[in-house]
Amino acid sequence: MNKITVVIIAGLAFGSCARQHLVKADKAYERLAFAEAARSYDKALARVTDREALLRAADAHANVNDLAGAAERFAQAKALAPLSMTDEMRYGQVLQSLGKHEQAAERFASILAQEPTDQRAHELMLSCEAHAAFYADSSLYTVTPITLSGMVSAFSATPYKDGIIFAGEKEGAPGQRNPWNDRPFLDLFSSTRTGGAWSTPKPIAGEVNGRYHEGPATFSADGRTMYFTRSDYYKFRLTKDGNAVSHLQLFRAESDDQGHWGNIHQFAYNGDEFSTGHATLSADGHTLYFISDAPGGAGGTDIYRSEWRNEAWSIPENVGSPINTAGNEMFPMLKGDSLFFSSNGHGNMGGLDIFLSVIRNGEWSVPENLNYPVNTPHDDFSFVLAADGRSGYLSSDRSGDDRVYAFTMHDPTLVLQGVFSDETTHSPMAGVEVTLIDVTTGEATTLLTGPDGSYMFPLAPGHDYKVKGGKDGMFTASREMTTKGQRTSRTYTEDFDLKAVVLDKPILVENIYYDYDRWDIRPEAALELDKLARLFKDNPNLSFELGSHTDSRASDLYNTVLSEARANSAVDYLIRSGVDPDRITARGHGERYLVNHCRNGVECTEEEHQANRRTEFKVTKVGGTAQAH
Repeated sequence: MNKITVVIIAGLAFGSCARQHLVKADKAYERLAFAEAARSYDKALARVTDREALLRAADAHANVNDLAGAAERFAQAKALAPLSMTDEMRYGQVLQSLGKHEQAAERFASILAQEPTDQRAHELMLSCEAHAAFYADSSLYTVTPITLSGMVSAFSATPYKDGIIFAGEKEGAPGQRNPWNDRPFLDLFSSTRTGGAWSTPKPIAGEVNGRYHEGPATFSADGRTMYFTRSDYYKFRLTKDGNAVSHLQLFRAESDDQGHWGNIHQFAYNGDEFSTGHATLSADGHTLYFISDAPGGAGGTDIYRSEWRNEAWSIPENVGSPINTAGNEMFPMLKGDSLFFSSNGHGNMGGLDIFLSVIRNGEWSVPENLNYPVNTPHDDFSFVLAADGRSGYLSSDRSGDDRVYAFTMHDPTLVLQGVFSDETTHSPMAGVEVTLIDVTTGEATTLLTGPDGSYMFPLAPGHDYKVKGGKDGMFTASREMTTKGQRTSRTYTEDFDLKAVVLDKPILVENIYYDYDRWDIRPEAALELDKLARLFKDNPNLSFELGSHTDSRASDLYNTVLSEARANSAVDYLIRSGVDPDRITARGHGERYLVNHCRNGVECTEEEHQANRRTEFKVTKVGGTAQAH
């Protein structure tokens, strides 16, 4: 046998071996046995180049959380031919989870070049470009892994009695293996905490745990009813659809007096062709939120809600925008009017991130990313609050496998600071008495500015405030502010330029103009009068005159009457706003004090005439001091 023949025979054997691995890999991939598929594809691809096999291998590696392996195979497939938008999305998400933000952004930009209206790609590209913002305030949560001995993985921990119930894979568990990852199937376990340690997890008692997956659970307020997620199976056989896919379904179980779970019933709206699960109950047990990939949704898995009516659950309603996206929304958790959930469709750090949306007047707010350290570039999900509303549990694969983490919330650090300056000289003012009034509690705190004119107060979240400052010979000024809705640490800045109090000196009130021949208060004038009312109320030791001026058109007498009507209209508005009527008078000056050349007989533009139709105020008395003449 010559050398050429030997090479040909070896090449045929080499190709035949590769084909066998590909056939085995494809069969494993079709039945969602991704761990086996990844191994077989890798063996085949070591011998041949096959673009379709590379794409399937990339997906298989991603599904067993080997993101580096997935990225490598996506890159190899892309080098052979451009990726479809679906593969570009998957590749971009893998790169994002690996922290390769610039490369991920390029993938999402490639999708947008083909489909500019793809909102999901747009959100994710912006997330990559501004990824540093997710780390802006890491002081809001403390996140700590908890040790649950003997568990390969654990997630979706829910407080129950004096411990937690969670889903997990037990190390060395007997029975069948999950073909997806070659690990035990999921069961529900319980563990209690003594001191700082968690007890060895035990499977929950009763009939809930079976041959295949049992997953996330939620409980009624009395702890006697549980809704849990389970593989669709009967006895020893998984039920599969026409594509050989077994879906998840939602079940209800009840606990007896000994804590054994039984009396299991299917949720009425399970389906054979789609999955349903990840339930959460309202406190009164009358509203059920869950996820499903049923036809008609926004894409992927969506969040639905159902109401308990007439002893049955109502037809589920998709909660819609702005919560559901073309990506996956999963693991909802309801706490009062707040819905926590995970998504890979909204702007995120990578993989699944945890979001918060609050319902107000029947409308859900735009979901807010909880940021680092709650979220990471990996999958972060199943955020569950404890009874105190300040602590709880979340799940994440940030360490490589799904684990349960305990978290504690912290209030944001909120500070108000600013500088008082002289409006004329622009120099900082020392000795200004600054008072912060907590409108929510009624408490007040006062300090004096130093040589640099600065002040600073700590603030509490969720409060309304008023800050004011004044000094002898200067007008006291104030502003209102609120920390309601502020969830991250922030420094508020309010700088003040104080005016000197000068008797009988007219001060123009900006933007209080009148239509020709009218004395009505315009909407924009009302805004300025509101500011003036605040100034008058902030200076209760001063008395004021409000003067109104007209342009030169019409007779002198008519303009005097018109200006008096305008001044009285403004003063009436201020009195209705709370200004003491004994401290304010109205004066109509007519056309006597024009600010430009637009006298009788001079042709002027409407803008020039309007400049004369103005309002001014002056101080007429300081305490017991009479007006100067």
